Amino acid sequence: MQKELTTRQPAEKRNGRSSGSSRKDKVLKFLRGSRDKNGLIKLLVIYSLLICISFIYLYPILHMLTRSFMTLGDMLDSSIHWIPSRLDGSNYASAVTLMDYWTSLWKSFVLAGLPTLCTLVSCSLTGYGLARYKFRGRAVIIGIIILAFVLPRQVTMIPTYQLYKEMGLTNTIWSLILPAFLSQGLNSSIFIMIFWQFFRMVPQSLIEASKIDGAGAARSFFTIALPSAVPAFITVGLFCFVWYWNESYLTGLYLRMKDINNQVPYWTTLTIQLQNFTTNTSSGSYTETAAVGARTQTETIKMAATILTVLPMMIVYFVLQRHFVESIDRTGITGE
Repeated sequence: MQKELTTRQPAEKRNGRSSGSSRKDKVLKFLRGSRDKNGLIKLLVIYSLLICISFIYLYPILHMLTRSFMTLGDMLDSSIHWIPSRLDGSNYASAVTLMDYWTSLWKSFVLAGLPTLCTLVSCSLTGYGLARYKFRGRAVIIGIIILAFVLPRQVTMIPTYQLYKEMGLTNTIWSLILPAFLSQGLNSSIFIMIFWQFFRMVPQSLIEASKIDGAGAARSFFTIALPSAVPAFITVGLFCFVWYWNESYLTGLYLRMKDINNQVPYWTTLTIQLQNFTTNTSSGSYTETAAVGARTQTETIKMAATILTVLPMMIVYFVLQRHFVESIDRTGITGE
């Protein structure tokens, strides 16, 4: 009987130690994670970094959004910082009127959409030709394209404007459409390189098989290469559209057509209207008694005008976010 008790006690101690060690291992595995699952510590670090980075990007938007709904009393009240006392939409109504929003929105889509379509056509053809055909001077052409991307636009701005003026392209929409159609639009060199890299990944055997079936170069491009390049078209189209949408200096430089009736630029964009509104209000004269109130009210209208300017691009991004991320992954654009 004594032997059984002595043998049973060490066994119970061993079982207690093993159960305690197993619990400790489970806790450590929960904190550290495993190969198949991330641990709590890693998840906390990842989400903390994501929250901090997101706050850096979202803070200006949240600041503009809250200020755009504030009244003059809320702006002058030191106790109100983020949440307005009531939602006031008069700032947006004033911004729509002062910016001629709906007309400028339509013109912005035209000035950004037409050059984007021309860029897609010209850069895809250029990238396909560089990727599929071997000829003398191809390396030189690729080097010139890379140099054109590295070279700042300010260096070629004056001679380009002089050339457009001699050709009669200034003050017309053709100053943006014609260069884009000839692969010389805004940042067209990087778009050519994107198509060039993507078309190089298309198997050459498919092109050769289409040639055996009697397809020419144009038919091979439209039936085989073009359908497989949808991710590249989405990436280039979104990048090009956003860059043309945000461009204000070149658009204001090339498009200065004056309307006879109201003496304002005929072709304008929301970005230019926002810039003109900011310039006019910052240079406006105020009396000393009304200076604080007028400038504060103008600040809220500026915030509303800025939100209205970036809102179309935010909507486009949220709609095409999934396709855009997949296209970035398939076209091979990385930070390397």
